[in-house]
Amino acid sequence: MKTHGMCYTRLYSIWQHMKNRCNQPRAHNYKYYGGRGISVCDEWQESFENFYNWATTHGYSKDLTLDRKDVNGNYEQNNCRWATKLEQELNKRK
Repeated sequence: MKTHGMCYTRLYSIWQHMKNRCNQPRAHNYKYYGGRGISVCDEWQESFENFYNWATTHGYSKDLTLDRKDVNGNYEQNNCRWATKLEQELNKRK
């Protein structure tokens, strides 16, 4: 990966946590994500720059969180949005 100078940013942390909860069985919340078959699309899995470009053109703001529209779907462009904590709280598995 190219050096992008964003390793200590909130957006980079969001990207890393998304990948960890889907790919690392030792992650504390893996059972709710990767353990249920939820994955990260190849485009985002392989490149922070791709995720960054999507995020910044789709409403990323420091007061919003990454949310999957379909809570049983994968992390991919068509299934993700930036949402308030309340919106995310209302969009959860039953």
